[in-house]
Amino acid sequence: MTAESLSADQIAHFLQNNPSFFQDHADLFANLRVPHPNETRAISLGERQIMTLRARTKDLEWKLSGLVHNASGNERISKTLTDWCCRMLAEDDATQIPGHIVRSLGDLFDLPTIALRLWDLSRLQGSEFNEDVTDSIRTYARELTVPYCGPFKDQEAASWLGMPPASLAMIALRAPGLNEPIGLLVLGSDDAERFTPDMGTAFLDTINQLASASLLRLQGPAKPDDYA
Repeated sequence: MTAESLSADQIAHFLQNNPSFFQDHADLFANLRVPHPNETRAISLGERQIMTLRARTKDLEWKLSGLVHNASGNERISKTLTDWCCRMLAEDDATQIPGHIVRSLGDLFDLPTIALRLWDLSRLQGSEFNEDVTDSIRTYARELTVPYCGPFKDQEAASWLGMPPASLAMIALRAPGLNEPIGLLVLGSDDAERFTPDMGTAFLDTINQLASASLLRLQGPAKPDDYA
């Protein structure tokens, strides 16, 4: 095999399998010059390696900064959800919980429009939260096994928001142990990137669990003061 017939891959393979090569040829390592990645001049192999390590370090710093930022945001949302749950547990009048859910989520997500509709809750009859619930919406909620996140696509339930959103999230509220949903929660945003199909839904799932469990207090016979 001649020097001219050696490919770059073969040379790389040889160096990987012979780590002592540069130790045995220290003078070659010290004097070897390689092209600068951003300039037209040549630099030493050691200097090129230092530049590579610096670039990797900078990339890791950016990734670490992103992780810290996300962790801080998640911690803030987690605390807000805990406070929200505590306020719902402390609410004496169960008929006030639906309104509390809408107002609190508006603060939590800083969203201009949120809509909630409920059904099959005997202690919540004749309420604004029972309006405009059609059979097709109930069917849609039944088939919505995971939260929908994405663009507005003429979804019927989005009409509850008053104006078409740029993106929205919809959550079928299912109480623990129940297969049938008891309502549908719609979060609307004027930002097309706020709710996207590839976003995680862990917090939306948590909202579903907390809200649904709280709303179960509206099942059962009505109390005399429910409609006072």
